[in-house]
Amino acid sequence: MAELVLVIEDDKAIREMLCFSLRHSGFECEGVADAELGLVSLKERRPAIILLDWMLPGIDGVEFIRRLRAINTFADIPVIMLTAKGESGDMVKGLSVGADDYVNKPFSPPELIARIKALLRRCKGLDEPTSTNIKHGPLEIDIKSHRLLIDGEEVNLGPTEFRLLHFFMKNPDRAYSRGQLIDQVWGDMVYIEERTVDVHVLRLRKVLGLSGNGILIETVRSVGYRFAKH
Repeated sequence: MAELVLVIEDDKAIREMLCFSLRHSGFECEGVADAELGLVSLKERRPAIILLDWMLPGIDGVEFIRRLRAINTFADIPVIMLTAKGESGDMVKGLSVGADDYVNKPFSPPELIARIKALLRRCKGLDEPTSTNIKHGPLEIDIKSHRLLIDGEEVNLGPTEFRLLHFFMKNPDRAYSRGQLIDQVWGDMVYIEERTVDVHVLRLRKVLGLSGNGILIETVRSVGYRFAKH
């Protein structure tokens, strides 16, 4: 069965072009014009991934992601933001609220399709039959259900932060550079800026910090980051 992509884009021409390209590439596509319709569509059928325009009428893309990540059943759906905003501050803001990737307009459909497939591969990378749960102190990762438990309580975590924490917990007490983390978590065939790693680490720390566990992700000066087993 083809994977479903939910496209939330208010420009009809772009929305129809995206859906045409996605269907031509073997995906199913559901296109809606605003975030509220996107939330309705989520309840009717869960998509494999969401393409989300930054500038939307009513609820904008950033607020949509905040709401998505706050819902347990939808928190792990990967999101690619589509934006005409090229400034670095806008990119950081989108990633910091929970976007997994971003593509600047104008973009080429083949490039976007490649980014979609790469993100889906990364999200499926944990679905291995041999995977087992990993636990360190109060933190436990349930691999099969893609859930984070802290002291037995489920905590919402976006898919990129989940993969990042999974890698850290598999390799505790070892420092990794940003480049190494990109290769291991995002994949060596994906081009992203090193500061993207910093944004996702900051977001992961923020989530863990709510329970007093943000200190587990340590900054190693002149190197990168390390998961510390306290």
